Amino acid sequence: MLAMARTFALIGIDAHDVRVEVDVNQGLPTFSLVGLPDAAVRESRERVRSALTNSGFDYPQSRITANLAPADLRKAGPGFDLAIAAALLAASGQLPDPAKDALRRTALAGELALDGSVRKILGILPMAEQARVRGMDRIAVPSVMAPEAALANLGLNGAAGRPPLRITPIDNLEQLKDFATEREPPPAPPPALPDPTAGSAVATADLSELKGQSALHRGLEVAAAGGHSLMVEGPPGAGKTMAAARLPSILPPLSPRESVEAMRVQSAAGQRPELADARRRPFRAPHHTISTVGLVGGGTPPRPGEVTLAHRGVLFLDELGEFSRSALEALRQPLEAGHVSIVRAGYRVELPCRFMLIAAANPCPCGAGIESNRCKCTPLAARRYRARLSGALADRVDISMSIQQPETASLGGKPAESSATILGRVTAARERQAARLGDGRTNAEMTPSESRQHARLQPDAKLALADRHARSRLSGRGHERVLRLARTIADLYGRDRVTADDIDEAFNLRLRDDDELGS
Repeated sequence: MLAMARTFALIGIDAHDVRVEVDVNQGLPTFSLVGLPDAAVRESRERVRSALTNSGFDYPQSRITANLAPADLRKAGPGFDLAIAAALLAASGQLPDPAKDALRRTALAGELALDGSVRKILGILPMAEQARVRGMDRIAVPSVMAPEAALANLGLNGAAGRPPLRITPIDNLEQLKDFATEREPPPAPPPALPDPTAGSAVATADLSELKGQSALHRGLEVAAAGGHSLMVEGPPGAGKTMAAARLPSILPPLSPRESVEAMRVQSAAGQRPELADARRRPFRAPHHTISTVGLVGGGTPPRPGEVTLAHRGVLFLDELGEFSRSALEALRQPLEAGHVSIVRAGYRVELPCRFMLIAAANPCPCGAGIESNRCKCTPLAARRYRARLSGALADRVDISMSIQQPETASLGGKPAESSATILGRVTAARERQAARLGDGRTNAEMTPSESRQHARLQPDAKLALADRHARSRLSGRGHERVLRLARTIADLYGRDRVTADDIDEAFNLRLRDDDELGS
């Protein structure tokens, strides 16, 4: 007898439709599982066998063949257990007819314990979203993951206009006996995203706590307003880490669409998304010992890296000179394209990674700086340390700043501007960009043609740009990024056209001391 159940395979952060076809026929008792399963999927035969017998079902003493279609799509992980068990029960005649009919319109996802209980798995949110896009009636998921699956009913992933997806919590395999045989309550309304002004959506640390670094304050404001990347070089204790930790406090909250994007990534990475924090932008700060795969993603099957986990938020790399050269060089494509392409023999996966890169580095291995009389580093060691960041990667960083230890007098002076004050200007600047570019985009995401169109220069600004460009080692990419920075500075002042002062400030933020000739 043949039966079918539906589930999903998680590749990257996307769910792919999988049909579990189970045939129970006469022959020697065997259980064959085909369809490119990995080791965890093949082991589901033993989990399903024990779960069935410990849940009061009979395990068929027949020839069992389970096919995971399409057969050319690799399947990984234990999330297929529940669908395999349901199809096996239907094929062996142990489910009532209404339950068999319901299986054709239902997706099932969950790992089975040996006692028949259902455990959580990765990627329930993208699976539930795909079930709604495919027009399924409902999805059966582990009970602890039902709130996460309900986020699919927000309808922000291309399923707008489709009926709400019914979420069926499953605690134990025994519940399949009554599957679709009892009257079920109507689908619960989709959860509401929190108010962005709520305390859970706003960072607690305030930028006013960073004293004596007015230039760094300005660099953070420009970076936040335009979504620009920022690198800060300075001695230990100057405030680099403190500043980066407070950057989220001047970033506008995520829009509803961006919130679902971020939660989808968290779900695929096994980090259960919390609705209370749905409007807060991600902030990731990996240790400098991280591998290239851990930073940009990869593996078998492909999993999101830190750049994807920071999607729509901030990726902070502290002690930049201690990261491996290969890991840093792998950031080139994500910074430029906004996505990571992972290519394997049988498939290609694209992971989103629209993030703000904030990097902090010491001027030399000891941190004092080669110009200081306290520096213990040789000139060669200092050059090697700074060369860890290649010119090609540095060219993709919009803002580069060098800071020194703050003066003692400034530490006891009046507080700097609060995060709330700066956030007001940043929000207004971003609203101007959204009206100009659409889809919540920022100036950092402008294409070269958009830069030429929207960075409208006043006559004196054109002269300033030509003069500074002639005196600097600026690449074509650097020229475009100066225009984007200048456009952001003009947006902060509420100007429609870019002035010479905007160009000068953009160059000062863009170029480090050793980058500009003359002047």
